[in-house]
Amino acid sequence: MDISRLPAAARQRRSSEIRAFLRSRRARLTPADVGMPAGAGRRTPGLRREEVAVLAGVGVSWYTWLEQGRDINVSADVLDAVARVLRLDDAERVHLYLLSGLNPPPPSPPKDQDVPDGLRRVIDGWLPRPAYVIDRHWNLVAVNRAARLVFGYGDTDHNCLVTFFTNARYRAALCHWEDAARQITGQFRADAARYPDDPEFGRLAADMCAASPAFAEIWAEHPVGSATQGTKALDHPEAGELVFDYTSLPVPELPGHRLLLHTPAPDSGTAERLAALQGTPEAAAR
Repeated sequence: MDISRLPAAARQRRSSEIRAFLRSRRARLTPADVGMPAGAGRRTPGLRREEVAVLAGVGVSWYTWLEQGRDINVSADVLDAVARVLRLDDAERVHLYLLSGLNPPPPSPPKDQDVPDGLRRVIDGWLPRPAYVIDRHWNLVAVNRAARLVFGYGDTDHNCLVTFFTNARYRAALCHWEDAARQITGQFRADAARYPDDPEFGRLAADMCAASPAFAEIWAEHPVGSATQGTKALDHPEAGELVFDYTSLPVPELPGHRLLLHTPAPDSGTAERLAALQGTPEAAAR
């Protein structure tokens, strides 16, 4: 449906409806619902616009225009991302599509289906140890069950950088968070330099600066780093202390993608705790 061809009165009604609809859906969620810290001096009921934008992986300005009912280009992918963050049910998702001028498509297939079968088997075969695949923008494209349990990745966690700085549970669990924050920011800046013609890195960095004062402060210092291997230590709320050695490997079939494999650090007790967390005692011997 070409909204620009609607009568002026109809366009005005549509703008008012989508504005009220999205505001009401933001208002019914709290930062805690999506794993974000509330922060001090908060006056906005529910989620802020910039928080929805960052969690959905869209520009803050674009989301603001969407909520204002402006005549902008929309796609199924971005509407689905917004619907996922706002936890819209099927009827609400259809309503958002129609208000945005799109015909609702059939339910989207899981994004893991885009991962080659061989790589999918590697990720699943790495169980009970955590493994996942990210694309060049650090979006999570495939995550095994152990990674979800250990790192707390949920339906609203679509990007490693966003989760690191906005997920309150992840921040509370990760040991030496400040050092890790500087390291991960430097790695992201180094990755961005490899793709100077890709504006997505700049958009994501700008949105993160708006949503996370911690990221904005570190980003302004221009740290640069790179890591193909390292160590992650966290205090898991159920399993206790977990320490992993990780390795980052390129994925030839998917240029720009990386496979991250995590192995329990020797003599740390992590293997046993990981097995207990997943309810698989035999995992400790692997």
